[in-house]
Parts: sequence; C-alpha cells; structure tokens
Amino acid sequence: MKKPPKSSGRTDPVFDLLARSPHKERLADYLALLKPFDDQSRYLPFEALRYRWAAGLDANLCWALVKKARAAQYINLLPLGEPLQWGKYVQTPLAQKTLSVVDRHTSTAALDYMTSQIGERMHFSYLLNDLIEDEAIASSQLEGAATTTRVAKDMLKHQRQPRTPDERMVLGNYRMMNFAWEQRHEPLSVALIAAIHQVGVEGIDDEQYCPGVFRAKDEVVVQDGAGNTVHRPPPAAGLVARLEKLSDWVNLSDGSTLENNYLHPLIKSITLHFALGYEHPFRDGNGRVARALFYWLMFKNEFAAFRYIAISLLLRNAPVKYGRSYLQTEADELDLTYFIEFQCSVILRAVLGFTHSSLWERACSR
Repeated sequence: MKKPPKSSGRTDPVFDLLARSPHKERLADYLALLKPFDDQSRYLPFEALRYRWAAGLDANLCWALVKKARAAQYINLLPLGEPLQWGKYVQTPLAQKTLSVVDRHTSTAALDYMTSQIGERMHFSYLLNDLIEDEAIASSQLEGAATTTRVAKDMLKHQRQPRTPDERMVLGNYRMMNFAWEQRHEPLSVALIAAIHQVGVEGIDDEQYCPGVFRAKDEVVVQDGAGNTVHRPPPAAGLVARLEKLSDWVNLSDGSTLENNYLHPLIKSITLHFALGYEHPFRDGNGRVARALFYWLMFKNEFAAFRYIAISLLLRNAPVKYGRSYLQTEADELDLTYFIEFQCSVILRAVLGFTHSSLWERACSR
C-alpha cells in the first residue's frame, strides 16, 4: 500500500493559534465553529455571528475558523471590479431548495402545460394583469417613484400618457420588461446593456439619466437614507472593457449538469444582477437595469414563467435587506453568498406565491 506523503512541517496559522494558551483550553468550542453555516444552516456575516459565539472566545479566531470552512467550499463565479477580485459563493441549503422549486415550477415546459389547461385568452389576460405591470410598478417604487399601484395600473391599462416623472418611470420600466422578453434570444453585449437602459429611462429626465450612455466620470456613488456613501463603483476608466468581459462570461455555455463547471441559470442571473449593481455603469437607473437583466437571462434560459413572477414586489417591501445584501458581499471580499441567499429567499417566496395563485390552481385542477 502506498504511503501518504510526509508533512512539510509547516503549520496552519489558525490551528497554530488554537494550540496556544488560552485558546487550547477551549479547543472543542473553537473546532465546533469550523463550518460555513450556523446551527440553523444560516450563512451569516461576521456582524451577526459575533453575538452568537460562546462567551470568552476570541472573535477574530472564531471568524478565521468560519472563513476557513467557507473557503474550502467556495465556487468562483467571475472576476469583478478594478483591481479584479473574484466573486465567489457557497452553495447553501436555501439556494438548493430554491433551485429545485424554480426547476419544477417556472420552466417553459411547465408554463406551456399551465396555459394549455387554462386557455390562451386567460393566459393573455393574466399576463396583462400581473408580472409586466407589477414588476414595472414595484421596481419603480423601489427606486423612489411616488405613484400608487392603483394609479400606475390605471395608466398602463388604459394606455394613458404619463403625467409625472414618477409615472414616466413606471412606463419606462414597463417597456424595459417587454424589451427584456423580446431580446431573450440575443447574446449579452455592451450594446444590449445600453439599449435596455435607454428603453427604460428615456423621456423621464434625459439630462439626469443620459439614456443609454455609460458614465465617463467617477462622480457616481451609492448613498444610504442618511446620505452616507456606502458604495463607490469601480472607476469609469475601463468600464466598457469590464462590461465586455461580463458579457463574455454570461454568454459562455454553462455546461451540462454532469460537468464540474455547471452553473445553474438562476445563480448566474442573480450574479448578473449583482454585477450590474456593483459596476453602476450609468448615472442613474442602474437598479432597474440590473433587475431587468436578471429577468432577461432567466427568459433566455427557458424559465418563461418568470414573466408572471414580480420579484420587485418583495424587494420593495424589504429595501434595507436588499441593500444590506450588497454591502455584506462587498465587505466580505466579494462573497456573493449573502446576495444570492437574500435573492433566493425572495425568489422562493415569489415562485411559491405564483404556484398558489388561483390561475395555477385552476390549471392543476383540470
């Protein structure tokens, strides 16, 4: 029998610390933390975990053990920013459940079966009444549009011309969602990203938004409700080149489910959502473009039922958690697991809401 190779004699600095006093007296407590999740299978950031560790443990050492366990399971997704840094994630129980539900209920095949049961007329009526309107309205409200859902729906239903900038924002998002569906067979490109922005914001305030034009300066920042800067996007210099690399990554084949490099379209779509928000390529309207591109990529991968699933309805009700998931990812070396986890929790609720709708139940009862 072949013997294993001899150790080089080098010690891991984390385990070296555990062998020293006073840490070695609590060795069992420390080693129990060598896992990516907490005891409830949650993927929590340092700010949340540090209050859950046993009294007397060194918080920095505890975090080093958690990070060591996570690093062993990281899946590299794509390089982001300038200088380039790898965005990565850990597959979590919540993500696995969400992927399963999405695969079962939102594929084009599942939607075709449902519409065959309820008839094309009701299918078209439901389309008008739900996703495109609801997503357009909620996405606009998430960005600060003050119009009510009832007034916005009335405008879209009766094809009334918008009277205010907020209504123009809703109409722009409505057009953008339709455009994302129409362009689902096209590869991602810098030109397509610019075109989605132009369709979505043109006519709202062209001087403010500069429709379809990428920022050329570094004056764009993301601020919280108190006016504090919470994110400075990568520099404008090299922006187009980075978007070209992002497009190349999106257009790469994900491989078959049997290959090691397979990446589920939902994870890829969420990552694209994050990457657009992180790059912030436009002066304004970046969040709307990021969410529209999420839908575009899901449509492209034959998850047509997402035409009926308005993610922004739930994001609008949790804007602080939505923003925090961006910040937690950026603060922790571009660990996208935080952002993916939050998006999966929202998508899971939205898909289950869709499957419990009267339309779905009517189709399944036939």
